[in-house]
Amino acid sequence: MKTNQLLGLCFALSVWLVGCKEKNVPPVDEIVEPLVLGTEIAAKTVLEDRVADPNLPDYIVNGTLFVKAELTIRPGVVIAFARDGRLEINDNGGILIAQGQADKKIRFTGIEKSKGTWAGIIIYSASSANALDHVEVLYAGSRPLTSNIKAGVALVGNSKAQLALKNSLLAHHDGYGLLVQDGAVLRSFAANTFGNNTLAGITLDANNVKYLDKSSVFTQSNGRNVVEIAASELSRGTAGEVLWEGFTDQTPYRLVGNLSVKADWKLAPGVTLELGRDVQLSVNAEAYLDARGTAAAPITIKGAEAGAGYWRGLICYSPSVRNVLEHVHLSGGGSIALVSAKKTTVAVYGSQAAMTIRNSRISQSGGHGIFVNYQARINDDVLTANAFENNGQANLLKE
Repeated sequence: MKTNQLLGLCFALSVWLVGCKEKNVPPVDEIVEPLVLGTEIAAKTVLEDRVADPNLPDYIVNGTLFVKAELTIRPGVVIAFARDGRLEINDNGGILIAQGQADKKIRFTGIEKSKGTWAGIIIYSASSANALDHVEVLYAGSRPLTSNIKAGVALVGNSKAQLALKNSLLAHHDGYGLLVQDGAVLRSFAANTFGNNTLAGITLDANNVKYLDKSSVFTQSNGRNVVEIAASELSRGTAGEVLWEGFTDQTPYRLVGNLSVKADWKLAPGVTLELGRDVQLSVNAEAYLDARGTAAAPITIKGAEAGAGYWRGLICYSPSVRNVLEHVHLSGGGSIALVSAKKTTVAVYGSQAAMTIRNSRISQSGGHGIFVNYQARINDDVLTANAFENNGQANLLKE
């Protein structure tokens, strides 16, 4: 009797399993619903990859998730944020360690796959452990993260936030891909891609530019395919000369506010600087500007828009013999008076200020090409060693 009952039970179970297979019902151990995370992580936490399908979220965040302790995210984890949700890494113990793999990326995304679904990630934490590696941050920018600026990821300057960003994609944001405020630190930066962001892929201060690598990509259909540099001061650090290199994809730097140079600054051959309306570039007395391109790879300094008299000008107060413009194309300066009521693309001004300019072209100034006051020095052959085109006033005004 018991044998017959057991045989009957086995037969019924086999029929049920066949039925499940025919209906593509997954085994019970593969049915995993996303976990809804709360509003706070206050103790050391590790988020594991729970769902095998990389297109489905492992976790959902419905509002702001405040991280006040160390948060580690394992490869393959997908976190989806509801409308206006955001991830906030606190400056009093919060740490974000998200290190994926090439074949198991970590993804921060919106529940809806459209620009501006969620707010983004804001980092206040100054921990040197903060890292995003093989990570995708997608569809943020619903609301400003800080200073009325929308971005996928933002590093706050006042708290000296730090982040290492490598092998990552920041895309489809209704704002910037990455915002790095003055005072924050990009501890390392390599092989990142910025695409389809409403504004520029990245906006940062002048002191963080030196950390950018040549191979990162900033030109994949962003609203502005530039590396945007906010009004800031390039400070003298402990590393000696500060080098700004060019990018493999030919991305230009764009200064959207005045840049005050107080460091030993070198521009590599092939670099392009675009300056916004009435923006001024100043080389202070304690600094120098070494801008030496080549005939094949000149350095370009021009207005963000074509035409005469768009940006204000370059003024050099420095007496250093290292101040050199060679194989540099400067165009569109002289929008408004730069110094001594003079409109000019280049000014060498002040006690013992000095600059050497050769094999360069200065064009479309709204005023003079070069202005040199009576206390300053410039190479005697400046007029014959350079080309001048379509400047509004004299090519050289020397007091």
